[in-house]
Amino acid sequence: MVSVSATRATSTQRNRLLAAMSTDDFELLQPHLQPMLLDLKKDLERPNRRIDTIWFMEAGIASVVAVQSDETKVEVGLVGYEGMTGTAVVLGGDQSPHSTYIQMAGAGLRIGVEALRKAMIASPTMRNLLLSYVQVFMVQTAHTAVANARARIDQRLARWILMAHDRTRGDTLFLTHEFLGLMLGVRRAGVTEALQTLKRRKLIETGRNHIVVLNRKGVEQVAGTAYGVPEKEYRRLIG
Repeated sequence: MVSVSATRATSTQRNRLLAAMSTDDFELLQPHLQPMLLDLKKDLERPNRRIDTIWFMEAGIASVVAVQSDETKVEVGLVGYEGMTGTAVVLGGDQSPHSTYIQMAGAGLRIGVEALRKAMIASPTMRNLLLSYVQVFMVQTAHTAVANARARIDQRLARWILMAHDRTRGDTLFLTHEFLGLMLGVRRAGVTEALQTLKRRKLIETGRNHIVVLNRKGVEQVAGTAYGVPEKEYRRLIG
């Protein structure tokens, strides 16, 4: 039988939000956490459908996508091992108009909504921590809107590369052109042009369905003010 402390040591090495919890708070969740592999394109939340499961990501990236009535899709946020899905549940709701699915295969810990709600009721400190994460995620989506409205395509690409890099333990990002187009809200030709801009500056290398970050500082310079505010908010509120 695996002890709570052993499970916590393993889990908190992989998910920063769980790592920020006290031992007592983690023990409220631990019996209900189930490890699962997360395949590419796996649906975690569907638009306007009841959310039954929350995921604490351990590896890979989940994409939160706004879906319009004409089926136009635009990515509004990323979730990696810094966070969790189900922000609507944390706020007291049971569904979202957004779609959330896996864009980079990985793994996560799942927990039923009712188990999470009971733990949040039992622990004000856990509830406050999860609400802090929701605030961080709201800041992220707001700055995505600002970047889409004001930044050049290469700046927006640099921002997304940095955000994906933050959520990947390594310099190779398995991002398809389809995903990059969704991230940037542009067609494939626009994606290719933006990639070439960074590649010519020797900041990244590209291959079939992957990007290698060669010079992170240089990518940060290209992103400029489009990157950094949500990340600073995460450090301030969660650590």
